[in-house]
Amino acid sequence: MTGTYGATYGRGASTYARIGVESGVMSASPHQLITMLFDGAQAAIRAARIHLEAGNLAEKGKSISKALDIVNNGLLAALDGERGGEVAGNLASLYEYIARRLLAANAHNDVDALNEAERLLDDIASAWRDIEPQAAGA
Repeated sequence: MTGTYGATYGRGASTYARIGVESGVMSASPHQLITMLFDGAQAAIRAARIHLEAGNLAEKGKSISKALDIVNNGLLAALDGERGGEVAGNLASLYEYIARRLLAANAHNDVDALNEAERLLDDIASAWRDIEPQAAGA
């Protein structure tokens, strides 16, 4: 009985968390959505580092894949080359470099590459958060 309750509770908690995330996404501004992407990528990189250090290479690979997906299909895809001009081009190059570092981290179990990708994302995310008041006023 305890196992069934635990499994049911786990599914309920998971559903509740998913609904919470979906509600947050639906009510978020475009600026907040990008912030959420940064947060997700950084969390996936932290998880990858923990799995790598624990020797859990399969989970490390899943976490790095999640971070790559967010960088490539979220952050990079969200860039507007027309309106963003040179800044968007520079960010695209930086996101592509971060993706290469994540691939290297995965292929070679390289903690330094993970750390570099996380640091770069943190720098960009910090700058992004700093412009939020300006974006709200625009």
